[in-house]
Amino acid sequence: MDDKLEEIKNILKKYGQEHLLNHYEQLDEMHKKELINQIKEIKFELVNSLYQNVGKKEKQEDKITPIEYLDKYKLYDDYKYYENIGKKAIMEGKLAAVTMAGGQGTRLGHKGPKGTYDIGLASHKSLFELLCDHLKEEGKKYNVTIPWFIMTSKENNKETIEFFEKNRYFGYQKNKNIFFFNQGELPMMDTEGKILIGEDGLIKQAADGHGGIYESLLKTGMTKEMKQMGIEWVFIAGVDNCLAKMVDPVLMGIAIDKEVTVACKSVVKANPQEKVGVFCRRNGKPNVIEYSEITEEMAQATDENGELLYGESHILCNLFKVDAVERMGATPLPYHVAYKKASYIDKDGKLIEPTSPNAYKFEAFLFDAFGEVDDMAILRVKREEEFAPVKNADAAGVDCPKTARELYQKFKM
Repeated sequence: MDDKLEEIKNILKKYGQEHLLNHYEQLDEMHKKELINQIKEIKFELVNSLYQNVGKKEKQEDKITPIEYLDKYKLYDDYKYYENIGKKAIMEGKLAAVTMAGGQGTRLGHKGPKGTYDIGLASHKSLFELLCDHLKEEGKKYNVTIPWFIMTSKENNKETIEFFEKNRYFGYQKNKNIFFFNQGELPMMDTEGKILIGEDGLIKQAADGHGGIYESLLKTGMTKEMKQMGIEWVFIAGVDNCLAKMVDPVLMGIAIDKEVTVACKSVVKANPQEKVGVFCRRNGKPNVIEYSEITEEMAQATDENGELLYGESHILCNLFKVDAVERMGATPLPYHVAYKKASYIDKDGKLIEPTSPNAYKFEAFLFDAFGEVDDMAILRVKREEEFAPVKNADAAGVDCPKTARELYQKFKM
């Protein structure tokens, strides 16, 4: 261990992060080992680069143009055509579902993984069970079991698996048709570029954003598992959308027919000023433009039918070819910075609990990988039928348990 410790000290000195071992001697053997392993896994060049670029914006003139889409309820005769193509692929066992469930239910006043949250239905079913119900119902239609892959975080992995064990995996079988894998993490840094130490004496890390899904699926061997099972397509969505229609033969049929590797669902913006990312083409490639990038002129622009030119909201409901996921997982995405409140241990071993943001968190966005594909299909669906996210407490009045519950009761019960 002494040799390893000296090696670690040299690495930390090189990057000006020697403070990470300040409280090493106070840790028990298990935590000493974990801290050393954490340090060995840190990509210091990447972390330093991310810090150096905080506040900097790349100067580039992107050409933003509208992107084509199909409206699910205006396909008419083509509806059945696409549906039949998708049904065939589903019945052949070519589809799996991935649920991104690395978050906690803190904003909802819930202790535990967000997926374990009860939105207030009479059944008291959790978000996890509501999504599972959908997968099982669709599986019965096509006489298959839709494999389910669940991405957890280091923070909630143990609790999530215990929850599923307690509920007997809702009828699924672990490591046969339900799989758990961990989301990636990156160290949090203070405004001086120093990596933070948490109250457990270990490095303070944060999940690397939903854009980390590709690399996590690849690194944990999940894409390999999928291929061995004959899976060719995977639908990826967040755990907080209780209406996510993960098994959609029309979307799948469109992707197969049009020979694209990515197909996404959209809902039309509620109004031109709604703060959502929207689909577009950036320099000719499929992309999502954040609401902060959209000018007032772009937000208000309409086509000959009076439809918003930039009105297709990205709702984190996307279908990918497994091969595309592997390619995206092998290519690092750009990271975005968020300024957050984070408690930490200072140099004197004192726990500091800030009242305002004090640390940088780095995360990747799933849609930043869209520019890697030549084209994609976008299918507009009805917001009230497929998008009921649970992000805020009821007091907010929007995207909250109450609104999700009302929509679920209307369209699922």
